[in-house]
Amino acid sequence: MKETRNIIIVALVVSVVLMLAKFSAYFITSSNFVLTDAAESIVNVVASSFAVFSIYIASQPRDENHPYGHGKIEFFSVFLEGALISIAGVGILFKSVYGLFNPEPIHDLLTGAIIIGATGAINGALGYYMIYKARHLRSLTLDADGRHLLTDMVTSGGLVAGLLLIHFTALNWLDGALSIAVGIYICYSGYKLVRKSVAGLMDETDFDVVEHIIKVLNDERKPEWIDVHNLRAQKYGHELHLDCHMTLPSYFDLNRVHTEISLVDKMINEKAGVSTELFIHADPCLPECCHYCSMPNCPIRSEAKRVDIEWTMENILRNKKHFE
Repeated sequence: MKETRNIIIVALVVSVVLMLAKFSAYFITSSNFVLTDAAESIVNVVASSFAVFSIYIASQPRDENHPYGHGKIEFFSVFLEGALISIAGVGILFKSVYGLFNPEPIHDLLTGAIIIGATGAINGALGYYMIYKARHLRSLTLDADGRHLLTDMVTSGGLVAGLLLIHFTALNWLDGALSIAVGIYICYSGYKLVRKSVAGLMDETDFDVVEHIIKVLNDERKPEWIDVHNLRAQKYGHELHLDCHMTLPSYFDLNRVHTEISLVDKMINEKAGVSTELFIHADPCLPECCHYCSMPNCPIRSEAKRVDIEWTMENILRNKKHFE
């Protein structure tokens, strides 16, 4: 968590410096097109500031009021970032439409292009680094901030191309037209972040995470684990919470049941690559399970094993034993 916080602080400092550079480019050129990038840089600063706060909150230990920890604050951070990006995009659209019908003289576009290009390159490098670290640190905030910087890099690249086009064609109306296009793109980027944060707050299934867990279960499967069903996953910051039902032989005593469940817990935490808290409900097997049960020397088997049932997204998420 300390490493995540340090990366966010660096991103905040860089964002402040680049914001000043972009506004300098706007004052030099008087271009609405440049203003789109400068306005979005304000969002970078505000979002990074809140991200530092959210990382601090997420690192706090569990307490009586927050038994699952404080990790979901990261979804609020992402929501704020997406909302601010969308608001900036709407503001840019209004300013650009007004500028299209009430154009102002623009100048020194090459200087502006150089400044914007340099800031875009820095944001791109920092964004790729943050996304790379987010995968290893399991930080939604780092990932969101990094993707925002990549969005900024793309818009900066479009800005440089647009400024050069305006400079060489002398078609000043392009300044407003291109600003509108960038404003729409910024609004869409903000919407995607808001959608992602709402999905997390509503505990929407992360199918990539579930598929990885299912693969680990299939790879490490034991005959004692007759089936797994009703599996659900919730993400709380850098931690994952799983609950599921596991069918075990009905003649196992409580000590053996506890041993098998502990093995699953240990396996997921070692193989899945993410700190995971598991709540496993043990189900006793039924005669209907025999035809797909691999348990050797079973004293209560009612029929021979006939089929192999692979654990898949379809059967492992249902609240039902794999009778079919």
